[in-house]
Amino acid sequence: MTKLNLIAGEWLKGESEIENRNPSDVSDLIDMFAQAAPGQLDETLEQARIAQAQWRDYGLERKQSVLMAIGNEMMERAEELGTLLSREEGKPFAEGKGEVFRAGQFFTYYAAECLRQIGENADSVRDGIEIDVRREPVGTVAVISPWNFPTATASWKIAPALAYGNAVVWKPANATPASAVALAEIIERQDIPKGLFSLVMGSGRSIGQRLVESDKINAVSFTGSLAVGKGIASAAVNNLTKLQMEMGSKNALAVMDDADIDLAVTLALGGAFGGSGQKCTASSRLVVHKDIHDVFVEKLVAGAKALKVGHALEDGTQMGPVVSEQQLSENLAYVETGKSEGAELACGGERLEMPCKGFYMSPGVFVNTRNDMRINREEMFAPLTCVIKVDGYDEALAIVNDTNFGLTSGIVTKSLARATHFRRNVRTGVVAVNLPTAGTDYHVPFGGRGDSSYGPREQGKAAAEFYTIVKTAYISAGSPG
Repeated sequence: MTKLNLIAGEWLKGESEIENRNPSDVSDLIDMFAQAAPGQLDETLEQARIAQAQWRDYGLERKQSVLMAIGNEMMERAEELGTLLSREEGKPFAEGKGEVFRAGQFFTYYAAECLRQIGENADSVRDGIEIDVRREPVGTVAVISPWNFPTATASWKIAPALAYGNAVVWKPANATPASAVALAEIIERQDIPKGLFSLVMGSGRSIGQRLVESDKINAVSFTGSLAVGKGIASAAVNNLTKLQMEMGSKNALAVMDDADIDLAVTLALGGAFGGSGQKCTASSRLVVHKDIHDVFVEKLVAGAKALKVGHALEDGTQMGPVVSEQQLSENLAYVETGKSEGAELACGGERLEMPCKGFYMSPGVFVNTRNDMRINREEMFAPLTCVIKVDGYDEALAIVNDTNFGLTSGIVTKSLARATHFRRNVRTGVVAVNLPTAGTDYHVPFGGRGDSSYGPREQGKAAAEFYTIVKTAYISAGSPG
């Protein structure tokens, strides 16, 4: 039975449908999913405008109850929905379950934020006038989310959008529609106005493009590639649509000569190969001090070879398949690019044949790389990492900063002075000290610099900057006599 779009408060068929298959076992058809027609998008945008005006006037506790119910149900169903997520995206079950549970926490966090929407007041420079400053909803928000964190990334956009009084039109990635439908079903069942939340599945070229070009959209929150982000910005500027975009990355983990090598290897393995390297926070560059380089590489390669690659739902699987045949082909092309540039492939980087036909690849480690190589300049989104040898801390910091991106970075060191200098001088939006570059909290700002991010930060209280508009009111009470 085909899974439907949520259009103007109704579950409807689209103009076509696509199939969704398990990347761990392509013989496993998860379901068929409707693709919205352009006219349906227009219909749902008009209803969203009406619903948003109604939602804006809901009491704070009523909004809070809605978001709390969504979050609690997600956490209670984390095993079930995590299984579905892992089945369609390919990450190991523990990661899938954890993602759904964390997504539920986004909703419960912003449920509490519903009750914390406190403004400011001040006296005017003019006698007898008071000033009230408060935030109001931006209106209708388009959420365009990626496939690598199909539930979490969508949730950290949808939850604050609703908490601050907005309507949401969500276009998820076509690679992971099942998780999108599951989340949409939970939200649609709540006490919300008809059409406040919509799910429009379709391609980026058709539905996505029409969405960002629409003058009925007040803000667009996007996570995806730099190229697509630039296209969205070009389209949205015609309507002066508010933008929040998280795009590419080329994150580096610096490993110093005083580092705990076993810890550094553990951090590098988790950061590089967690989620099959398909994370915007992945450690794709490992900048290693020459004095511990050889030992580090030896242990890193041994660790990469020991990782169990397998079906996402199999016990003991540490790394699942990549999401699609296209992604696998692109990954293998980067392996050949690295070799052609003179990098040495110390291990992995090969397609794996498994009992179930899927998109499996062995975790790969490049050594003897330079920072000017394409494999160290471009986001690969693959289970591949590149080791760069440096003479000392100053060179390491320079290499870490030598990128057009600037999302996350990390350093492994026992020196407080180095750690402090690094976090003050590295040009990334997120910094990790003796921790993996992948892994962030939901109650604090998230975002990068350079080509990684554009617009206000996501998550925590910083989200209010994007999902609201500031209104300043001047009030004269007149003479008390």
